[in-house]
Amino acid sequence: MKKIKKRDQEYIKQNNLKMILDIIKDKRPISRAEIVKIANMSPTSVSRIVGSLMDLGLVKETETYSNGVGRKAILLDLDLESVITIGVYINKHIINVGVVNFGGEILYKDKIDLNPKDIYPDILIKKACGLINDVIKNSKIDSSKVIGIGVSLPGIINSKNGEVIFSAPLNWKNIHIAQAIESELNIRTIVDNDVKLKALAESLYGVGKNSGKTALVNFGKGVGSALIINGEIFRGVTNIAGEIGHITIDPNGILCECGRRGCLQTFIVEDNLIEEANKVKKIVDIEEIFEEARMGEDWAVSILERAVTYMCVTINNIVCMYNPDTIVVSGSLVEAYPEILKEVEEKCKTFIWAPLRGTFKILYSELKSQSDIIGPSTLASNTFLSFDI
Repeated sequence: MKKIKKRDQEYIKQNNLKMILDIIKDKRPISRAEIVKIANMSPTSVSRIVGSLMDLGLVKETETYSNGVGRKAILLDLDLESVITIGVYINKHIINVGVVNFGGEILYKDKIDLNPKDIYPDILIKKACGLINDVIKNSKIDSSKVIGIGVSLPGIINSKNGEVIFSAPLNWKNIHIAQAIESELNIRTIVDNDVKLKALAESLYGVGKNSGKTALVNFGKGVGSALIINGEIFRGVTNIAGEIGHITIDPNGILCECGRRGCLQTFIVEDNLIEEANKVKKIVDIEEIFEEARMGEDWAVSILERAVTYMCVTINNIVCMYNPDTIVVSGSLVEAYPEILKEVEEKCKTFIWAPLRGTFKILYSELKSQSDIIGPSTLASNTFLSFDI
């Protein structure tokens, strides 16, 4: 019984440390008195926990302020350089690596472009490890402060054992990428789905910061979504929740990269829009379709209008399933052509199921491509940060 009681006490202590640290991260800089109100704890308990976080080097005292009554209060902030994580984003075109501090700020980043022969697992992992080493060296950080690496990539991921179960864009199956990187670099590594981690970054550091229930939808080379509830990723039983791009819209439709026909994303993804445009005119990239639409070409306008319609279908489905207070729209399609978001907002006014109209905000990603690095680095920080004291 004594051992059980000791474990319970340790669990409560660790949870309290994490809770107070999360409050400081979210509200920084903040006074002890404000923490007492938010945490609903006694001033003595808060002071003790803050002292422990300061002993760990995670929190420091900063400037003072006065509300005009009584003595000045000392504010608390993170020691931004106390914890460093590495964020890695991989898709079939690029490896993007960044060094991120404890406040979610990218200190240094670099990337390498890929060609199709590079995406074989052994080759790509070797390239990723080389780039990680280069970034750590070139950033001139204290490498002893690096507590972990987070890897973000498209596909079905078992984040518990670091395995890519299936990634259609990379054509990978059952690849233990986290273990491979960890063995090569001797740095603890975790991997997860790219859209889930974009949503995590946006909810903590972007436009979803003040939202209790944020749904992010990503439009680009694929279509995916993720839900963050009070700062936690909603995963489902096997970490596949949010794969809205593979909802079947037309069983006899276009063949999707997943091997099935008529998936929702086949009506929206850039490669399919380009392929459809080539039935009318030789088109190399999505920019040309937008240019033709701006010049009033009916075929280009029609392609983009249909894409907008299915983007609204996607948002409506997400809102019906999850009932979030915020929808964050992200991805290369809207980042490169933000004018399409105005069309989506306008069409959603009538397209969303009536009982749900006005219950949520549609916001544009604030972090944009930075979330590809901040998301996995945040996962690494959340996973590997130790509260041993």
